[in-house]
Amino acid sequence: MTNEPTLVFIPCFSGAPWDLEQLTPLAYRPQRTFRLPEDVNDMEAYADAVAAQVADLDEYVLVGDSFGANIALALAVRQPAGLRGLVMSGGFAANPISSPLWKTAMRLMGRLRGDLYRQLVLRAHAHRLASPHDREGQIPWSEADSRHLFLANTPAISFGARLTAALAADYTDRLDKVAVPTLIITPSHDKLIGEEAAQIMHTGIPDADEIVLERTGHMFRFTHPDTYARAVEAFLAERIDEPEVAGAAR
Repeated sequence: MTNEPTLVFIPCFSGAPWDLEQLTPLAYRPQRTFRLPEDVNDMEAYADAVAAQVADLDEYVLVGDSFGANIALALAVRQPAGLRGLVMSGGFAANPISSPLWKTAMRLMGRLRGDLYRQLVLRAHAHRLASPHDREGQIPWSEADSRHLFLANTPAISFGARLTAALAADYTDRLDKVAVPTLIITPSHDKLIGEEAAQIMHTGIPDADEIVLERTGHMFRFTHPDTYARAVEAFLAERIDEPEVAGAAR
């Protein structure tokens, strides 16, 4: 395969690199992932970090999940030369939380450290991430699994910094700057982000498609990795691949 873009997987709020071995339908494609920088509280700085990760690539597709989707969007609106496609799942163009009370609670959560962070903040966050479909996928998932993901990968200072970045980010007035084919993958149940966030991106990005994965929740990349990867693969085959690449894949 020649001139095939590299899939660059941008981490979610935990900051942990993706487990690429779970994405079996995409295994034949060039891929890379990385860990998010720590204690960074500005979305543009995260976009700079991704730009550094792709600096050696001639062509690439950004695949961002949740917080990583907003990072991917922040870089895509700059129209970097090598970008060939954009995939965002469970993401947002601007902070989707409208409740002043909940915003205040999130800011407080971002300041807590030690046992308050480990026992209170991460349990509350894991509960917000959960859906009734998390045990139905290829990898059954629980609130405890989400909490352990953050315990293993996310220092309290980085959790707070990323909250600051997420609350301040707003790319709604730049969505029309995205100049590549875009796929928005939406879970059918997402109490953390909500439906409107995907609708805003779908409406604002000129060449965007949306697919809703039924009976999935916000953690669908972890619970339904094969279903998730097949959705990405179908988009790449239809919208990104050159004819000879698509033929070779078949």
